[in-house]
Amino acid sequence: MIGKMFAVALGLSVAVSIAIADEERISFPADYSTKFDNYLSLDRVQNDDQIIRLFANEIALRAAKEGSELPNGSVIVGEVYKSKKDKDGNVVESSLGRRVRDKLAAIAVMEKGEGWGAAFSEDLRNGDWDFAIFSPDGKRLKKDLNACRSCHAPLKETQHVFSFEHLGK
Repeated sequence: MIGKMFAVALGLSVAVSIAIADEERISFPADYSTKFDNYLSLDRVQNDDQIIRLFANEIALRAAKEGSELPNGSVIVGEVYKSKKDKDGNVVESSLGRRVRDKLAAIAVMEKGEGWGAAFSEDLRNGDWDFAIFSPDGKRLKKDLNACRSCHAPLKETQHVFSFEHLGK
């Protein structure tokens, strides 16, 4: 009997964690391109045919400039562009050796919220950051966000942000 109760309690705990992890806590920041600062643009290192433009809100920028931990309410937005390709499907590079930007493919959002990390297992936990991906017109895309979580999770020294060193500049 105790074993069954434990199994049920464990199952409910896992179900609640999964439900919390799948919550749509992050809303599309429609005004990010005018209200946030574009602090970095570069060829995306994780994908050899993409370019990313990164924006951060004032909360994140101020904390980074002060050398502080990025607080709850920090938001980082990445405009993910496809790279232009030639007629053979090869990525086109400029004379500077940089990929040439083509169509906007998606808008990725990282946001930090109070206690958000508790919903995830240790290998997917990013402090209290969570992720969302939207289409260029702001509609939520159904993507496996655990790919984002697992990629950023090891970055504890830079607060789970790949471009952390660029934020405070």
